[in-house]
Amino acid sequence: MVNVPRLKLNTGALMPAIGLGGWGGSTNEERERAWTFMLTALTAGYRLIDTAWIYGTEKATAVAIKKSGIPREDIWITTKLHHQHGPFTEKFFQESLDNLETDYVDLYLMHWPQTSKWVEGVPEPLDEHGDTITTDEWHFSQTWAKMEKLYESGKAKAIGVSNFSIKNLEKLFETAKVVPAVNQVEMHPYLAQQELKDYCDKKGIILTAYAPTGYKQVQTDPTITSLAEKYKASPVQVILSWHIARGVAAVPKSSNEQRQKENLTLLDLDPEDVKRITALDRNQRLCNYASEHGKVWGWTYEQLGCITSQRLIGGIIILLNDYRRESIPVNSVNRPYAVVAHMSNGLLYHVDARIRLAISDFSRDGGSRLPKNILS
Repeated sequence: MVNVPRLKLNTGALMPAIGLGGWGGSTNEERERAWTFMLTALTAGYRLIDTAWIYGTEKATAVAIKKSGIPREDIWITTKLHHQHGPFTEKFFQESLDNLETDYVDLYLMHWPQTSKWVEGVPEPLDEHGDTITTDEWHFSQTWAKMEKLYESGKAKAIGVSNFSIKNLEKLFETAKVVPAVNQVEMHPYLAQQELKDYCDKKGIILTAYAPTGYKQVQTDPTITSLAEKYKASPVQVILSWHIARGVAAVPKSSNEQRQKENLTLLDLDPEDVKRITALDRNQRLCNYASEHGKVWGWTYEQLGCITSQRLIGGIIILLNDYRRESIPVNSVNRPYAVVAHMSNGLLYHVDARIRLAISDFSRDGGSRLPKNILS
């Protein structure tokens, strides 16, 4: 049996620090077949599966657990309430229990703070720009009050949130009776979120990282690859070990049996190497980043509370340098870089003299790729 560390929640429960991300794909066929990679993961030693109503893999999770022969009580199940379902929390929680063929979940998360418009049979209603339509008629504090009752019932052994910033956690605490046990957020060496971690540590909230390895962009970073050579391990093992060293849980998704096993083989990183990896932070989102119209599932970065002026300054300068070095056009499909274009839409255009100077310097070297109104 693999010895995966466990993190103690504020409920007293011990949660596996490494779990399997349960995203199964976009098609019904992919989602129905997700049980196959979940089963190999359970066989390899995973004891946490992280799924969600919107993933469409709750039923596959149930199949994998049954086929594994592992007792239900030995497997930690995390699932999530879709951002459209806040007003109907009880109904959709029961639907998740039915899908999972269980009478409780170990952790139930509010997937996003925003509430999308209710349209029967349409889980992601979109506007003319392709962005999620949200509503102000329901607030996440109301959803949390419903989730607190599920916690009191014992059907959700722990409750938490996902994609919550300090700003929105502060709003939640204005009415919350129960402190979230977990906050699941995008986190990797390019998005270390140290301020959020410090805040959650003080509040007794465990952070869980999704997209924890940062995809190839982070895995091929020279610092990561050099450390992989030093420890004779894979870049992914180095990154996951970094999370564990920081006291952060991680839920990497892999359908490859060999990589699943590797992900459970953690390293004892030197403290200085942990610092080196943390220093790679550039406040760059690689998974859930803004659309061309400045929205992330219907909310702006400002509403989500994930941008501060100082971090913005550093991030934009880094992005400009990346444009110069890599010759990435503004309309590139590599959308994290489109953050520069968003400034002209008013989303992030809170620039000071340092940013303007960086843009001016950049404009003398390939600046024709930037929007003409970026300095307007």
